[in-house]
Amino acid sequence: MIPVAVRSLCEFAARSGSLEFRYTPAPTPIQGIIGHQTVQGRRPDPYVSEYLLTGECEGLLLSGRVDGYYAHQQQPFLEEIKTHRGKVSRIGPGKRALHWAQLKVYGALLCQRDGRDSITLRLTYFEVRSEEETREDIDYSAEELQQFLQSVCRRYRRWAEKEANHRRRRDRVLMDLQFPFAEFRHGQRDLSEAVYKSAARGQALLLQAPTGIGKTLGVLFPALSAMPRREIDRVFFLTCRNTGRELALDGLRQLLSPQPELRVLELTAREQSCDHPNAACHGESCPLAEGFFDRLDAAREEAAKTAFLDQAALQRIAKNHQICRYFLALEMARWCDVVVGDVNHYFDQHALLYALSQQNGWQVMPVVDEAHNLIDRARDMYSIVLSEAEMLHSLSKPPATLRRPLSKLAEAWQTMLAPYRELIRSDNPRYIYLDEVPNQLNDALYSLIAAITDYLSDHPGDARIQQLLFTASGFLRLAERFGDHSQCVLDCEWQTLDTTLITGSTAIRIDNLIPADHLQDRFVDAHNPVLFSATLTPPHFYRDLLGMPHNTACEDIDSPFHREQIELNLVSQISTRYEHRSTSLTPICDRVGSRFQQRPGNYLVYVSSFSYLQDMAARFAERFPDIELVLQHPAMSPRQRSDFIDALRSPRPSVGFAVLGGVFGEGIDLPGEQLIGVFVATLGLPPYSDSNEVLRQRLEQRFGDGYAYTYLYPGLRKVIQAAGRLIRTPQDRGLIELIDNRYQNPAIRALLPKWWDQN
Repeated sequence: MIPVAVRSLCEFAARSGSLEFRYTPAPTPIQGIIGHQTVQGRRPDPYVSEYLLTGECEGLLLSGRVDGYYAHQQQPFLEEIKTHRGKVSRIGPGKRALHWAQLKVYGALLCQRDGRDSITLRLTYFEVRSEEETREDIDYSAEELQQFLQSVCRRYRRWAEKEANHRRRRDRVLMDLQFPFAEFRHGQRDLSEAVYKSAARGQALLLQAPTGIGKTLGVLFPALSAMPRREIDRVFFLTCRNTGRELALDGLRQLLSPQPELRVLELTAREQSCDHPNAACHGESCPLAEGFFDRLDAAREEAAKTAFLDQAALQRIAKNHQICRYFLALEMARWCDVVVGDVNHYFDQHALLYALSQQNGWQVMPVVDEAHNLIDRARDMYSIVLSEAEMLHSLSKPPATLRRPLSKLAEAWQTMLAPYRELIRSDNPRYIYLDEVPNQLNDALYSLIAAITDYLSDHPGDARIQQLLFTASGFLRLAERFGDHSQCVLDCEWQTLDTTLITGSTAIRIDNLIPADHLQDRFVDAHNPVLFSATLTPPHFYRDLLGMPHNTACEDIDSPFHREQIELNLVSQISTRYEHRSTSLTPICDRVGSRFQQRPGNYLVYVSSFSYLQDMAARFAERFPDIELVLQHPAMSPRQRSDFIDALRSPRPSVGFAVLGGVFGEGIDLPGEQLIGVFVATLGLPPYSDSNEVLRQRLEQRFGDGYAYTYLYPGLRKVIQAAGRLIRTPQDRGLIELIDNRYQNPAIRALLPKWWDQN
């Protein structure tokens, strides 16, 4: 028997017609739960909520929970409840048919189990704001329900049998998987063993492993090897940068060549794979959405025979069948063994991979590359800015149907600001930190969302109005989940025109501080999440802020590099604190210039800010006018970034100045003679600010070490990443010079890489 969830069965076998992704905001998960509970609470006894039904049909073992079963002897019915926001007429025929399909399957299972001749089925749509129900009851005979069940099961079984055969072939190949090279690199075997042991134990793993040992291949090999032995259904390789995605795909090709039996999928954002970006994902708007499900079967069959579904392959297959390649990729995420994508695809609020794992009960191994970036990425996922300028003034000529909702929002905005006007007049603060999210905007935002939804149904290509919808919906969603893991800030830029009138631009921000509260379920529900990076020190900092289990294993792989490869200088006689920067310029420039004169070559100097960089570069040019300089500038274009790196790769010697933690602070490779020295003229600590102090206090309350969690650990991570640009291979040699008197602090030195061996 092949097990399948009722929802998955219907999503595969009972969909037809076009894509129907109109601009209709869905209820939040909490609204959905409350909506279901509200409807269920209105039903009389003997009504049973979340009623489990199981059964067999056509070689399939079916299971699922219908939302409600009214078990009255004379008038029983099964009920499915679907929550929505806005007009019920916005729910298209395809979605309605899918909802009825699920209900009919449940009806067939009930009649089959109880020997019933018929059953009443009720489909209820519940609008979460008005709490209005729209119900439809239909009586079905057991015979017609059984016929429907058999038809969808037959359609699914043919595919499921192919998938079962694919799984057996996949597992046989993986049982015999060989490492693609004759030998492991130094440290690579230890890394692989740590990953495999974590899979064997079903235990989360934080893995610090140095650059240059082949981390990507060293992690993928044991992950794939563990799949058949530990019954792992899927491996998700998740990256924080596009370059990491390419490295993962290259590593998988090396591992699985020449006869791949796995299906590998590359997931990208919609913006990167949409061929009609100005059209709605709906059959009436986009030609590739029209009739999508009618053509999906053939496209899915072709895709299933393609081992590597990278973007080129997806584009080719989608073109062959004239369907949307973005939604084809989403469909194939159900059927691929390894998915390579961004961390958003598993960790954000609407993460596809996490939702599929929960729906299908998969055992999954999420593998996160460059995991030191996940804290900041996750904070961004669960933060939002609601700006007065964007919401009220970005449309110079709003459509007529939006003018009244926008006017109501403007009134609500002034009502929200009223309690803070005296404070603003007297103290003129830029930021006001609030204990909770103001609720005065909620009704106006909901009204605006409804109006925009109606408008975009007829004008799907208006990107500015789409963005208003996304911002308003996202703000309400995060406001609903607000807690001590986040802070709410009123951001003010004001001008006082007279004693009574204040104008300006304000914004309400919800800033996530502790991602753990949002992410912890993602880790608990995985078989064994693996997070790896060259900088995960100290491990408890990452475990705590990300919400990983307390029994997470922490491994630190020995580096293949040796102390003899670097000339390490800790310069303690210079302070780079803000108040000492002006006096630090000349001695730092002299150290860099003297080193260049002793040994010409390419050097990088990292400093804490652009203003500091500009002052230092100007001083350096005065004292060493013959040395070529390469400078980072704010908001550099991709071409300008490429020119910066090309200048350092050039054999012509130069000194580059960059900001620590910026685009050149990590992720660039300059091996050999391309870079022979790195100066870091800062401790990398985030600047003191009211916002960071709120963060420090919050982390102090939660974890007891607010200063280190807010300032020290993030700062040293950036320092180590920047210095890591120097030694990329066992053959590299060069200078690392850390300039600041605080580097003499033993607690700070203890956080530097062990192989630097400062003693």
